[in-house]
Amino acid sequence: KTQNHLRMSVIPQGTATLRKAKKTTVKTSLDNPFVFQWKTIDGEDMHFILETLEERIKHIGLKKIESPRKKKRSLTKKQTERKCDAGTNELPKEETENHQQKPGWTDVTIRRQLAIGVNEVTKALEKNELLLLLVCKSAKPAMITSHLIELSASRATPAGQVPRLSETIAPLLGLTSVLALGFKKLSDKFTEAIAAIIPKIPALDVPWFQYRTEESMAYADTDSSENLEPEELAEVLGDKLTSQKRKHTESNRLDLSNVILQPLKIKKLVPNPNKIKKPPRKKRKAFSA
Repeated sequence: KTQNHLRMSVIPQGTATLRKAKKTTVKTSLDNPFVFQWKTIDGEDMHFILETLEERIKHIGLKKIESPRKKKRSLTKKQTERKCDAGTNELPKEETENHQQKPGWTDVTIRRQLAIGVNEVTKALEKNELLLLLVCKSAKPAMITSHLIELSASRATPAGQVPRLSETIAPLLGLTSVLALGFKKLSDKFTEAIAAIIPKIPALDVPWFQYRTEESMAYADTDSSENLEPEELAEVLGDKLTSQKRKHTESNRLDLSNVILQPLKIKKLVPNPNKIKKPPRKKRKAFSA
């Protein structure tokens, strides 16, 4: 009897299962057939863009001053007295400058004429506030700035990817990195720089947008007017903008005869089978007990 009881209690191998294996859910969706990439800028044009921006920012003197962090203790009274006795009645220049300058931007009005960073540039493009957009090539992954191609093309805003943009301009502005830099339409301090840089930027290739509009070409024409003062240049740019907007609204109807339809790609999202799912906290306590 005991032998028969033991035989009945033994469970055959492979039949006992704690959980049933879940079916892998595959999500299918339609993907964009187009691949957008920034066009490369030549070496001479790249150096020209960086030099013009560097000269203009240095001339304006725009910079962000951070609040001084806790450093080593400042000079004691005895040390300062010794320096005074030695004939140096003044503290070092760096210390006096740091004490005089307040933390923040040196000029807030000039700062409002710029859009710095990917988030700020995206918001400004959505509101159609930018005249020019420059993106750094060092932005990784590339999808951080790839959405700006379509967005800037939809707003007819000249945009280009400039290598070494962050490493040259970020220290001038007192920032750690500048992955995107946009110039707003009311930026009177950067009119000459914008007019000089726009002709150096290649047109974006977005199939459903005619990017190189007359609006952007108007700024290229202003490059020849070197003798004009900045105030006169700003007036010329404003007049051309208003006239080009009228023409753009009049010629808003597109010719769809040459449009080629692209097949949509089927995109499948499969979950990672090697992903280890952690149990909830309640179950963890039960297992540990």
